[in-house]
Amino acid sequence: MNVNQTFPSIERIRGQISAQDSVRKGEQSAPKTTQSFDEILFSKHASKRLETRQIDMTQEQRDRLRDATHQAREKGMNESLVMVDNMAFIVNVRNNTVITAVKDTNKAVFTNIDGAIIN
Repeated sequence: MNVNQTFPSIERIRGQISAQDSVRKGEQSAPKTTQSFDEILFSKHASKRLETRQIDMTQEQRDRLRDATHQAREKGMNESLVMVDNMAFIVNVRNNTVITAVKDTNKAVFTNIDGAIIN
């Protein structure tokens, strides 16, 4: 039996774990503030809705949707209704994902949202 083996101290291991936790927490909590609209994803469902409801967006409308998503994140929203002109989008703010899109909001009902941004 070789007794001369060197093992790391408990303090050294705690320091390594603490440093790893700090990096992980920093990655998870850092908001992405310079995202382009292309980084805001449309779910498969939302993509179908855009197509079937013939929703075409200008670059200015895309920018407003992106800005509204950033505002929702700053306010701590998770599932947000974002109104852009006559279009409504349900956005999963954490994942930057548009869940669904509606062009005609007359008599529309939206559920399971925790905030709305009219932009």
